[in-house]
Amino acid sequence: MALRAQSVRESQSIDKRTHPRFTAQFRSTFSGGQREGQGKTLDLSDGGCRIESEHVVVLGATFECRIHVPGLNWPLRIDEAQVRWVKGNAFGVQFTSIQPTERVKLKQVIAHLTLQ
Repeated sequence: MALRAQSVRESQSIDKRTHPRFTAQFRSTFSGGQREGQGKTLDLSDGGCRIESEHVVVLGATFECRIHVPGLNWPLRIDEAQVRWVKGNAFGVQFTSIQPTERVKLKQVIAHLTLQ
């Protein structure tokens, strides 16, 4: 019975997302303060992403994130992303600051992901 209640809570938290997430596998780099790291972006949405990395991050940390999307001349640059959750070697970030031109590129990448 407890497992069922946990599943309901998890699905309710997923339902609270304001942006649908799409499966992706893009190399990503992130830096903030005096720390740098790299990982793999596994889910991507207009509002954030899930990154898998061996680098330790902490809840609430903010950093610049670059997502290396094949076919783009330059990595997609997120000026500021904030860590919203951490589980094992994966963490979720919310995009809190992104330039309008980068937002357009992000939307194009997501549109391409919806076709796959």
